[in-house]
Amino acid sequence: MARYGKEHKEVTRRRIVNSAGRRLKKDGLDGSGVATLMADAGLTNGAFYAHFESKDDLIAATIADQLQQQRILLRQLAAEPDGFTRFVHGYLSPEHRDDPEGGCPSGALLDEVARSSPAIRRAYSAGILGVADDLAALMAPDAPTAGRREALGYIAILVGSLQLARAIDDPQESATVLAEAIRSISALLTTTKS
Repeated sequence: MARYGKEHKEVTRRRIVNSAGRRLKKDGLDGSGVATLMADAGLTNGAFYAHFESKDDLIAATIADQLQQQRILLRQLAAEPDGFTRFVHGYLSPEHRDDPEGGCPSGALLDEVARSSPAIRRAYSAGILGVADDLAALMAPDAPTAGRREALGYIAILVGSLQLARAIDDPQESATVLAEAIRSISALLTTTKS
């Protein structure tokens, strides 16, 4: 019987993490078992333990990966003069609101992460602090290290507003939440630049 090489194992792990990211954001951390997560990746339960020690291990790896993807996006936007504005408008868009499984892990899972295992919380904490650093660099390219606290404040507004907009069942009121959050962030930016 031929054994798969390290490259195949990494490709398979990536497939599991990618599909788990979508499923976890759609159904929540406890909404799907290992069997469903592996089926989404086109694999059997037996393959799970070749890649992860536990479901918490998979969740931690998935959240870390999702936040790393967000960091990549922020770094790409840093090359654009209006990158921060584009990020805010994209994050607080109706499209992002209506696509939790394709969007930000914070907007979809933050309340569950807060009640999860220490390993999951550690993975999230490390990832979101990295996101905050990249967001700070996007907000103030000349002084990125001074802006982590400010960036965390903006993340709180972004995530809280997105979650509130998703929870409100009236489409117009939900859209108002998104628009007001954009207005508030713009006002804060104007105040901090003065």
